[in-house]
Amino acid sequence: MAHRFIKELKPGEMIEEAIYLCRQKDLRTTSQGNLYIHAVFADKTGQMVARMWQGTESIFNAIPDGGFVKVKGRTESYKGTLQFIIEGVRFLEEGEVHVADYLPHTTRDIDEMWSRVGVILKGIKNPHLGALVREFLADTDLMDRFKKAPAAIAMHHAYIGGLLEHTLSLLEVVLRVIPLYPKLDLDLVLTGMFLHDLGKTKELEYTTCIGYSDDGQLLGHITQCVMWIDRKADAVAERTGEPFPERLRWILQHIVLSHHGQYEFGSPKLPAIPEAVAIHYLDNLDAKVHMFLAEIEKAPDASSNWTNYNRALETKIYRAEIAGPRGE
Repeated sequence: MAHRFIKELKPGEMIEEAIYLCRQKDLRTTSQGNLYIHAVFADKTGQMVARMWQGTESIFNAIPDGGFVKVKGRTESYKGTLQFIIEGVRFLEEGEVHVADYLPHTTRDIDEMWSRVGVILKGIKNPHLGALVREFLADTDLMDRFKKAPAAIAMHHAYIGGLLEHTLSLLEVVLRVIPLYPKLDLDLVLTGMFLHDLGKTKELEYTTCIGYSDDGQLLGHITQCVMWIDRKADAVAERTGEPFPERLRWILQHIVLSHHGQYEFGSPKLPAIPEAVAIHYLDNLDAKVHMFLAEIEKAPDASSNWTNYNRALETKIYRAEIAGPRGE
């Protein structure tokens, strides 16, 4: 049976059998005191809310949280958004799931992006920063994960190859923006931008679904990368026979520690050098622009000039063409 992608579904369809990734589930109570199941189903084209009104605890337990579920039911529109009404849940047979159908993937060529990252990083002239970057690049297991990892679970670039895409976009922006501020250290900004989210290769898991790893939950990507900088700097010192400059090590760690910009956004430190504040704002720029464009693309009602309210962005987005079609 061919998979019915969420992006292809329309309100009013009867679905006899479909397999989706269950990203989350809750057992809730209606105002009349009856149990119902609220879930979020996903595949590589998007996600939708699913509800089962005659839910029971046994059915709820049978639906895997973070796993695949085979369902029958119908689609409907609720406040302009597609939702799935579950009428039955079935067991999956071995080999029924084609995982590539469920993990969203960058539309760009991963090998081309990776090659471009390498070209940009080769332009770093500072010998200590260049040696540290090469130490990271030589870690083939880490770089294989870097090329595949998402940049987030849901916020921005939340798909296979998303971290590489996000990082490359930022490196390109750095090459165009930082030369306008000649007192900033371009090599330091390039190195910090390459490293700032690298810990997400360990923080996130992305084999059957995108979620947090155990060490990701316990440590987070910021802490992970700060530890890696220590290890790689020590490795450079051992390989070259020269100590890695201690102050430069601190500065790189500070850039990673402060790149979220504010304590309430999970930043252990606030930016204390101009290169760190530049990295924070450029990182935020790329993330926010990507979120706006992604929200416009997935807007369900083509007749409206506005998207649905986005809680993370705290606004609806005006999606109508302004000076011609976007991208032209």
